[in-house]
Amino acid sequence: MILPFGFFELILAVICYISFSLFRQRHALVYDWPLLGMLPTLVLQIERIHERCELVLRQTGGTFLLKGPWFVHMDMLATVDPSDVHYIMSSNFLNFPKGTEFREIFEVLGDGIFNTDYELWRTHRKITNALVNNQRFIRCLARMNYEKLANGLIPVLDQVVSKGVVVDMQDLFQRLTFDTTCMFLTGYDPGCLSVELKHVPFSRALDEVEEAIFIRHIIPKSVWKLQRWLGVGNEKKMKRASETLDNVIAGLIARKRKELSDGVVSGDEEKGVDILTTLITDQELYGDEFKGDDKFLRDVILNLMIAGRDTTSSTLTWFLWLVVTHPNIEKKIRDEIKEVIPECELGKLRIFEAEDTNKLIYLHAAFCEALRLYPPVPFQHKAPVKPDVLPSGHRVDPNMKIMFSMYAMGRMETIWGADSCEFKPERWITEKNMIRHEPSYKFLSFNAGPRTCIGKQVAFTQIKAVGATILHNYNFEMAKGHIVAPNVSIILYMKHGLKVRVTPRLP
Repeated sequence: MILPFGFFELILAVICYISFSLFRQRHALVYDWPLLGMLPTLVLQIERIHERCELVLRQTGGTFLLKGPWFVHMDMLATVDPSDVHYIMSSNFLNFPKGTEFREIFEVLGDGIFNTDYELWRTHRKITNALVNNQRFIRCLARMNYEKLANGLIPVLDQVVSKGVVVDMQDLFQRLTFDTTCMFLTGYDPGCLSVELKHVPFSRALDEVEEAIFIRHIIPKSVWKLQRWLGVGNEKKMKRASETLDNVIAGLIARKRKELSDGVVSGDEEKGVDILTTLITDQELYGDEFKGDDKFLRDVILNLMIAGRDTTSSTLTWFLWLVVTHPNIEKKIRDEIKEVIPECELGKLRIFEAEDTNKLIYLHAAFCEALRLYPPVPFQHKAPVKPDVLPSGHRVDPNMKIMFSMYAMGRMETIWGADSCEFKPERWITEKNMIRHEPSYKFLSFNAGPRTCIGKQVAFTQIKAVGATILHNYNFEMAKGHIVAPNVSIILYMKHGLKVRVTPRLP
């Protein structure tokens, strides 16, 4: 076969062009490939995506344009610039909604609070705020958390101690927060945190959904949609996991409706309070916009389940690892805990409640520091409705995404000082021994602006009670050879869990 004249010349020209491009970028942090943009580099480094984002943003002054493949509108402006964050999240909030592409990527969330904009989002926020910050619900959650510590976590840890085995604390924290969140939302205790440590399909399904959502962020939309149509790869996992979530939540809703229709109501008002019951029975509280159908209830429950189970267990996991690997800080926390315990109760097993932890300033500061370094949601993205110019001078348009890397943001010297990578709770404590307020556009773990997390105080109430309880009653030692590394997901968990040995502190 005789190849047409010029074929080899064309191949040679392409090779020369690529070689010249690579040579020209030999010192670049991220290669910009012909046609493919920076996508190949992103995919090749996906296992270290958070650390890589930190490195690139640190060396580029806090803002970096990630160029996607030609013609697929995947250009993304990554930023940790506080002025840009404040502009996008607060002062020009209406021009930066979640957007239609966000809704597509997170379609499993339906029309829940995390996935909606404008009026529907406002309706969700009004409902959620009325529920979560209601004092009855706060007391209810505190009681449920105490019961789950007493009847779940403590017995499991005691069994681990007696057997002298290694345990994955990340798994225990996920079970704890799944149980308490399910109880808080539906009034049903699935009993996942028990000495049997039974299999939890719902939790595994959440993990698979979150991993698949992350992958959707880094490959072209046409590719993951093709995978979804063919039923292969991560999209196959996504479909199977979504069905599991739908089936479990549908069962909980059906169970609740039957209980209510049968008149099964607890005589104890506090014990009978849960969000699903209120959503079904008190619809008039939320105005004409509220829909009481099963689809709406499913979306509310799933969104709040992710908020309650995932973000809380992630925070507890990273907190415990940081404390265990910093003995001086661990001692300060324990000394502070000792000061709030009556002398007659010293040396006894103690489960802490919200009132007990209000005075634990250093413990609170340690949790803030863990959230700064290891935010449960390590990144988020926005898309402008209209072309705009950010305070940093960068131009953005509707064909671009804007990504905040909260993981990188917590490590920027320009934001947190020369010791930005150190675990240092003292940075959160004022001279008057109070928690220092940091603006949300600097400390973005609880979001910022109109979308600031509604459940912030509820979350601190739970994590401080758990943190004080386990550190007062037990010693934790890292298992030999265990590797701690972030996973690749929209929730920042540990890739290999948190494997530790546990011993009692009390006689």
